[in-house]
Amino acid sequence: MVRSMLAEMRIQGLGVISDATLELDPGLTVLTGETGAGKTMVVTGLSLLGGGRAESSRVSEGVAKAVVEGRFAASHGALGLAEEVGAEPDDDGTLIAARTVSADGRSRAHLGGRSVPVGVLGRLAEAQLAVHGQNDQLRLLRPADQRALLDRFAGDSVAKPLAAYREVRAEWQEVGAELVERRDGARRMAQEADMLRHGLTEIEAVDPQPGEDRELVDEARRLTAADDLRAAADAARLALSGSEDGEHPGATGLSGEARHLVASSGDGELEGLSGRLDEVLAVLGDVSAELAGYLERLDADPTRLETVLARQAELKALTRKYAADTDGVIEWAENARQRLSGLDTSDEALAALAARRDALAVDLAGHAEELSTARTEAAARLATATTAELAGLAMKDASLQVTVSPREAGADADALTVSGCRCHAGSSGVDEVELRLVPHAGASAQPLHKGASGGELSRVMLALEVALAGSDPVPTMVFDEVDAGVGGRAAVEIGRRLAKLAASHQVVVVTHLPQVAAYADRHLVVQKGTDGTAAVTRSSVRRLDDAERIAELARMLAGLDDTDTGRAHAEELLAAAAAHRESDRAEPAGAATPKSTPKRRRTAKNSTGG
Repeated sequence: MVRSMLAEMRIQGLGVISDATLELDPGLTVLTGETGAGKTMVVTGLSLLGGGRAESSRVSEGVAKAVVEGRFAASHGALGLAEEVGAEPDDDGTLIAARTVSADGRSRAHLGGRSVPVGVLGRLAEAQLAVHGQNDQLRLLRPADQRALLDRFAGDSVAKPLAAYREVRAEWQEVGAELVERRDGARRMAQEADMLRHGLTEIEAVDPQPGEDRELVDEARRLTAADDLRAAADAARLALSGSEDGEHPGATGLSGEARHLVASSGDGELEGLSGRLDEVLAVLGDVSAELAGYLERLDADPTRLETVLARQAELKALTRKYAADTDGVIEWAENARQRLSGLDTSDEALAALAARRDALAVDLAGHAEELSTARTEAAARLATATTAELAGLAMKDASLQVTVSPREAGADADALTVSGCRCHAGSSGVDEVELRLVPHAGASAQPLHKGASGGELSRVMLALEVALAGSDPVPTMVFDEVDAGVGGRAAVEIGRRLAKLAASHQVVVVTHLPQVAAYADRHLVVQKGTDGTAAVTRSSVRRLDDAERIAELARMLAGLDDTDTGRAHAEELLAAAAAHRESDRAEPAGAATPKSTPKRRRTAKNSTGG
């Protein structure tokens, strides 16, 4: 199975790097180079691939855009994301991500050949890539980040009770907010309730029916024109039935006479028309009867118009206040009834809400206590694992303490009593997590921001990362000069620990320390140059072979690359690193699972190779 990793990255037009391709090892890759050569641009490129902020100032001078491409031997999560957004892996199963930043600041992202929002690359990075720099050391000083780090180490043992806690907390807050609103807004709600009840009483007294206003308009129009309508209907009936004195025979009489003539003609063709004339007579009779009925109805209730107009006035009084028509008035009434049910400010309603809130508080306190217990257990394991790593980072007498304590509540609404303590019920529980360092025997434990120097903080962060390696699903880790402020034996041990971390993760390290670079499975160097025509500095990245690697390490050893002493020292450093890696692989247990692939054994035998 192909190991999930970042196999290759290409950078074009980013800072001082005009065009460079980095082929990364599945294990430990180091990048070195002189100050100002552009090592930081490599980390910037990785950050852009991870959906980081795009800045036009990073685009090389004189070019239209910067482009960063990365080829991932992707994890199941990354391939699932690609399928979700319609991106296609290459034929070899790898996934290509790309980020373009134009000189005017516009940014575009692509995944698997498909244009995607930048946020998609951020989601890809969550599954594939974690970049750790000196800013991460500063974040490590913040309490919220320390709690997040502990939760990350704990995994499901904290994630499950935390999810249950958050679900109950959301309902607890909702019920509490409703109770406060009802109590504080009792007068306002009482006034609103009175207005709604008055409106409902008025509407129910009139009792409008759906579509009634439109029906009344039609009826009123007909009743207003009753005389004209009666005259028209009477004339129509006369035209059909004829006058009683026979002076005007009407259509019915004329049609009857026509039928008699054709029926008695003795001619078959004419007689055939008699049936159709029968139909005419039937229709005329029906129409005449309906006209008669219409005339009777017009005369049946001479006071109906007054009734209709009075009903219209009642409905108009409602439509002026509540809606444009009777259907709208009926809808307003229904909404008012529903709103009234939520405006119950009676003592009974408030007591029921308070009881629900208190019951949820008890439930929430139980989840908070379970969450605290899980964190406390995980804190002990994290402290033990990290302290063991610190011993191997030239801090043998140092220890890390991870404390979990309740955060006391102030005068806020989110106060919760847990195990007899009044705590602040935040979105992540009631716990405060603090990392404390005991730098040497006999020293008191101090918060990291007080008790750790810059070099010590670098080693603590690396120790934590090694301790977290087993629970961290991200396959590729990038460290940007986390060895700042470190030297001597501590630098050697940092290199050794990074090599151990590379047994279970792909590790990319930007470093200025030869002691760290000596442990690399692949050594890349960022080199400055010019474009040949102007005094414009450009940098490239290339992989070092055995001899070049010795020369680069000698350069890093105080610039001794052109001396036999420097090269001898570099060779000695590489040999010591190879021996350490061989020894670490032979250990039965450790912070990371050792690798035993043929490739890594071959690297150990040829420790000076790129």
